[in-house]
Amino acid sequence: MRRIILSTESGADIPQDLADKYDVQVVPMHVIMDGKDYLDGSLPVKDIYDYYERTKKIPSTTSTNSHEYQGFFTKIKEDYPDCIIVHIGYTSKASSSFHNATIAAENFEDLFLIDALNVTGGLTAIVMYAVNLLEKEPTIAPATLVEKIEAIIPKSRLAFVPGSLDFLKAGGRVSNVAYLGGILLKIKPRIELIEGNLVSTKKYRGKMSGVIEKLMQDYLNQYDIDREQLYLQYSIGLDESIKRRMDEIAKINGFKNVIWIQAGAMISTHAGPGGFGIAGLEV
Repeated sequence: MRRIILSTESGADIPQDLADKYDVQVVPMHVIMDGKDYLDGSLPVKDIYDYYERTKKIPSTTSTNSHEYQGFFTKIKEDYPDCIIVHIGYTSKASSSFHNATIAAENFEDLFLIDALNVTGGLTAIVMYAVNLLEKEPTIAPATLVEKIEAIIPKSRLAFVPGSLDFLKAGGRVSNVAYLGGILLKIKPRIELIEGNLVSTKKYRGKMSGVIEKLMQDYLNQYDIDREQLYLQYSIGLDESIKRRMDEIAKINGFKNVIWIQAGAMISTHAGPGGFGIAGLEV
């Protein structure tokens, strides 16, 4: 029986212990800061925040290029001879990474590409769904696995609030007027992945602790999420008391397992410190 190997990008923020446990292969995206190109995962997130404090600029981010994918897929084939690769990629609507993977894939057989149309915890939720399928059905046909993963993609729901409008402003994602209004009124935008695109769907007002609790309740009221698993994301700087409260709410709402995901350098560059997100799969 040929082994199926799952792979994804660093923008999934899949915890290292899960990637190691299930042999999920992760290809790094890029963060460019002070004219230097860093592989996502090699740069401490705190360095990004320090850089912003020093310059009032945020680093830029770039996708994994086709040459890197060529080397990545080749290494998987060398490490797992005769394997079949199923690559679950970062949304093509927000990065050229998936397109570059498609270019590299032309040189390989037994390589399936899936556009997850999601990022960070929403992408991890899809990857872990695939992991669980393989655990339950180790002899599943690759085409059947791909079909089931593609069917779950529209059911992966991600919503988050950035910790700092400063980072959105520095990245050109909000206007000066919107930024000043947000600061004065203590407004935080709720951002979701809709058909692969990042969309602001609601605005919350108040302290971050209250905003996050409203986000959590709204999310659970809007989506019928599978109670088996919930993914909670945070960027460095989120208060520990908020995390404890979110654990309490998850337990009250019947979630059996909660996995906390720390945003890596690539995602943190856009979200800023102290951000929070929720992801899960609809039943």
